[in-house]
Amino acid sequence: MTHNRRVALITGAATGIGRATAVALAEASFDVVINYSRSESAARESAKLAENEGAKTLLLRCDVSDDLSVRKMLDAVEHEFGRLDALVNNAGTTTEVKPQDFDALTPEEWDRVFAVNVRGVFQVTRAAVPLLKKNGGSVVNTASIVGLRPGPQPLPYAASKAAVVSLTKLLALNLGPEIRVNAVAPGWMEGDWMARMLKDKYDDLMARRAKNTPLRRCVTAKDVAEVIVNLITSNRLVNGEVVVVDGGYAATT
Repeated sequence: MTHNRRVALITGAATGIGRATAVALAEASFDVVINYSRSESAARESAKLAENEGAKTLLLRCDVSDDLSVRKMLDAVEHEFGRLDALVNNAGTTTEVKPQDFDALTPEEWDRVFAVNVRGVFQVTRAAVPLLKKNGGSVVNTASIVGLRPGPQPLPYAASKAAVVSLTKLLALNLGPEIRVNAVAPGWMEGDWMARMLKDKYDDLMARRAKNTPLRRCVTAKDVAEVIVNLITSNRLVNGEVVVVDGGYAATT
């Protein structure tokens, strides 16, 4: 049976940007594949929200750093839908080791961050290419502003996001003309991720950042999702670009 609706796979779709993107794509008439690695209950909530917008959903548990699991995930997508029109590489991880504390950072922590944030992007994209080529698909990677300029994030996280920026451009070069590849680079974003990083300083530092941002607020997951959907559904000649989503902070400071 031919599946007529467009289909998007979002990795790391249980919470945050991933969840917001799944819902936004559902609103844009996509069916959505919701990938998660640990948070099944949160992933089911993402699916419910997408279904409320009319999407058919498929939940797939997969650690994107595990290539065999990644290939099985894409096999499941092909079996269920027979097509894939968009891929959002959003799965990511970090460490809580402070960037100045060099000695506390273990090789295992460094490697784990890169395995998920960088190798995972490549592995999922590679496995998705045959399906994406069928309909002229689009890939959007989640980078970060700290991948473009120094910031107070853990060293392996910032370095991994810089690698995602480079990988985005390389994939855009090598997957055209059938597939476009772009990235988003969110700035300081409201929500659990930054709350874990900033701890008791969260409210004060987020308020200070908002005050110093031309649009006078920090980024939300919905803001990022809006840009991701636009890159997928329009902007047809935009390829290999990294769109900063931070209200103008990086451009003006």
